[in-house]
Amino acid sequence: MENAIEVKGLRKSFKDTEVLKGVDFEVRQGEIFALLGSNGAGKTTTVNILSTLMKSDEGTIQVCGFDVSRQPGKVREHISLTGQFAAVDEVLTGRENILLIAKLRSVPKPAQVADELLKRFGLTEAGNKRAGTYSGGMKRRLDIAMSLVGAPAVTFLDEPTTGLDPEGRLEVWKTVKELAGSGVTVLLTTQYLDEAEQLADRIAILNEGKIIANGTLEELKKMFPPAKRECIEKQPTLEEIFLAIIGKGGQIK
Repeated sequence: MENAIEVKGLRKSFKDTEVLKGVDFEVRQGEIFALLGSNGAGKTTTVNILSTLMKSDEGTIQVCGFDVSRQPGKVREHISLTGQFAAVDEVLTGRENILLIAKLRSVPKPAQVADELLKRFGLTEAGNKRAGTYSGGMKRRLDIAMSLVGAPAVTFLDEPTTGLDPEGRLEVWKTVKELAGSGVTVLLTTQYLDEAEQLADRIAILNEGKIIANGTLEELKKMFPPAKRECIEKQPTLEEIFLAIIGKGGQIK
């Protein structure tokens, strides 16, 4: 399987503070790759560089076979980016938001594209309602739908569930799974361990500007001593209780 993203020796400093200290990783085509780390680890800086919004100090970065430094225009033609907060126009309807992006990107048949994306993300009934009336999860789904106008090969999701309630998080998780299922390569950043565990095919842990571990969940588990088997009574988490009470229990599969 070919790589959609290749990062080697990525470094970035702001004044006297080195944020990225030689980051290396690869993302294969069609997989969900999670960049896991706490606040300030350098996740958003990495995404901004890969999506051509910021220049690196050192390193070689290729996205969809194009060099980010020398061919930023080509890279932009093949990617989409969804930031930490939904970038929807709350005055416009959901459909109008997608139409706007489709027309800005000169996509053929923008009305058809809008209808297809609304259907794909379960927003058809809400399509003619103002985005300002949407729930947090719906706004996030609309935001991701807008980012897919033009059928990008790679999408960057920077902490896609920040600020969402448990229902909204589950909605976004389902959407991300469906994206990867359709062949889109997804690189997401998160500080939530359960999110990386639920979604990612592979996980890279970014700490203080360096990748300190990289692999599948099973490979990462092997880095620790074998678990001891003990009989304990497992208590449900508050999130599980909440979802069960409102009738939306269960995990994303």
